[in-house]
Amino acid sequence: MSSFRAFRIHNDASGYRAGIETMATDALTPGEVLVKVAYSSVNYKDALAGTGKGRILRQYPLNGGIDVAGHVVASTDPKFKEGDAVLCTGSGLSETRDGGYAEYARLDARWTIPLPPGLTLRESMILGTAGFTAALGLLHMQDNGQTPALGPIAVTGASGGVGQLAIDIYSRAGYAVHAISGKADHFDHLKSLGAAECIDRHALAFSGKPMDSARFGGVLDNVGGAMLAGLLPLIAPYGNVAICGNAGGIAFDSTVMPFIIRGVNLLGVASAGTARAMRERVWQHLAGAWKPRHLERIATREAALDELPAMFDRMLAGDSFGRTVVRIAAN
Repeated sequence: MSSFRAFRIHNDASGYRAGIETMATDALTPGEVLVKVAYSSVNYKDALAGTGKGRILRQYPLNGGIDVAGHVVASTDPKFKEGDAVLCTGSGLSETRDGGYAEYARLDARWTIPLPPGLTLRESMILGTAGFTAALGLLHMQDNGQTPALGPIAVTGASGGVGQLAIDIYSRAGYAVHAISGKADHFDHLKSLGAAECIDRHALAFSGKPMDSARFGGVLDNVGGAMLAGLLPLIAPYGNVAICGNAGGIAFDSTVMPFIIRGVNLLGVASAGTARAMRERVWQHLAGAWKPRHLERIATREAALDELPAMFDRMLAGDSFGRTVVRIAAN
C-alpha cells in the first residue's frame, strides 16, 4: 500500500514535536482492523497531546487523535469485512496506539464499533468522545435509578463540547436540563439546544451547609472542585451525580451527609476504558432515541490535518466553542 499522511507526535532526544509526516501502514501500531479514515475530532486531550502541554501519550511516536471513523480496508477478524463503516473512541488511541489523525488507522477489533444505523461517519465524530462521555454519564445514571421525575439534571461546563451534547442528549431523553456556564453570551445557544434553564456560574451562590434544599435531580459534572462540592447538598433524594471532568480542580471538600441522608450517588464516568458491551449500548442510544437534534449546530468548525495546530491553540486558549470535526477523507 502506498504511503499516507499523518499528524505524528514525537518526544525524544530532539524534544517534543508534532506535525504532518508521511508513513506506511506497516509502521502503524498492531491491530486486526485497518481503516481508511474519513473523520476524527478535536478534544481537549488532543490539544494537550498535540502541543505537549499535557502528558497524554504513554509511548512515542504516535499519531494523534483519540477518535476515528472510517471504512475497513482489511481485517484479520471475521467480524469485520472490507467496506464496513466503523468507529472507535478512546481505547488507547493517541495514548498507547496510533490515533485517528491519519489517512489510515489500524484498530484493535475489541474496541472497533460497527457504525450503527441512524448515524453517518461525520455525525459519529461530531459526537466522538464528547458525545460518548455525555451519553455514558446518562446511561450510568439511569442504570442507577435516575428518572425525569427526580427533577432537572444540571450540566456543568455546559458551553463545552461535552456540555452542549449533554444538553441535546438529555433533553431528547426526556429530562429537563439546567445548563450551568460562566459564558452568559452563550445562553441563547444553549437554550436552542434544549436547555430549560441557564444558570450563570458566577452568580451561583452555595450556602456551605452540608445539606440544602433539593434543587436538582442529578448532575453531569465537567468541572469538579468547588462546583462539585457546592452541588452535592442540592441533589434530590436518590439522585445521581456523574463526574466526567476536572476543569475546576481534582479535589473537592464535602461531607457524607448527602450520601447517607438522601442516598445521593456519586458515579465516575471513565469513557476511555469503557467495556465493549457498554460501548455498544451507548452507541445504539446515540444512533436512536438519544440522537441529538442539533448536531450540525454543535459542529461549529471543520478542519483538515494541516489545520490541527491552530485548532489546538484556540482550544487551549479558551477560544473554541462547540465541536471541531477533522476531515481526513470524503466518506
